[in-house]
Amino acid sequence: MNYADRLEEAVRCAGNPCLVGLDPHEANLPEEFAVVRDPTASRAEKAKACADFLCSILEVCVGKVPAVKPQSAFFEIYGADGAIAWERVVRAARRAGLIVIGDVKRGDIDTTAKAYARAFLEGTGPHDRDHVCDAITVNPYLGSDSITPFLESCKAVDAGIYVLVRTSNKHSALFQDHGTPKLYEQVARAVDAWGAELVGRSGLSSIGAVVGATHPSELAALRKLLPRTPFLIPGYGAQGASASDLKAGFGREGLGAICNASRSVIFAYEKEPWKSKFPGDQWAKAVAAAAEAMKKEINAAVL
Repeated sequence: MNYADRLEEAVRCAGNPCLVGLDPHEANLPEEFAVVRDPTASRAEKAKACADFLCSILEVCVGKVPAVKPQSAFFEIYGADGAIAWERVVRAARRAGLIVIGDVKRGDIDTTAKAYARAFLEGTGPHDRDHVCDAITVNPYLGSDSITPFLESCKAVDAGIYVLVRTSNKHSALFQDHGTPKLYEQVARAVDAWGAELVGRSGLSSIGAVVGATHPSELAALRKLLPRTPFLIPGYGAQGASASDLKAGFGREGLGAICNASRSVIFAYEKEPWKSKFPGDQWAKAVAAAAEAMKKEINAAVL
């Protein structure tokens, strides 16, 4: 099934368009995983602790949200042991029925891009299907020849990509707002063209765009420019965007976009109101409560 169709089906089944980011910041992991903060611990011990934590997060997420987004950088710091932990988390998420969007932001010359596409979307054969992602984030800065290999993988295995268009970070305007038309608008038009051959039954393409909720007016303009492009919308929660800021990124019936929250959900036990309700050793209950609150708030704003 076309990636966009799979995602829309997962959103309908879960009853919400929420995405939980899996970013295991060492400083924030609950005390039972404190080995990640021990300078004498091995990389293998630290990588295992991160994977243990995230697999527990996945158990909370199943049935609550349609998708998760592991961030590769937090695994790569542990080298080969981190790669093993990454595959463990991806495999657990896929076997649990969650859509897995790998936040890898790869972008390189065409031959290298082909290797990245194979690594994260195709694998080396059918036995790798549980270890690769449903979709990944990619950086278009090197131009169309760096994107083409990912498009080929999307066609070959019904995968998806999300191209960085207008990101949520503080200084994104430095390059993205440059020129007339602005650089992000040129990238958006390229995304529309790249996705033309990969439109599914839902009317959406497997080629999506990352557009931050921290730029609500631009989010609305890009939604009009890209009616068949699924959006991955970061910025809600810890980055300061509100649920109402997300609405402009959605199409008909509240579909066509998925909204990410990472720290505000997986480390909910550190902040109010969850900190007062759940002691530190009940961090999983705090995650569940935060995920439910996110679902209700976003649904109320976008549906």
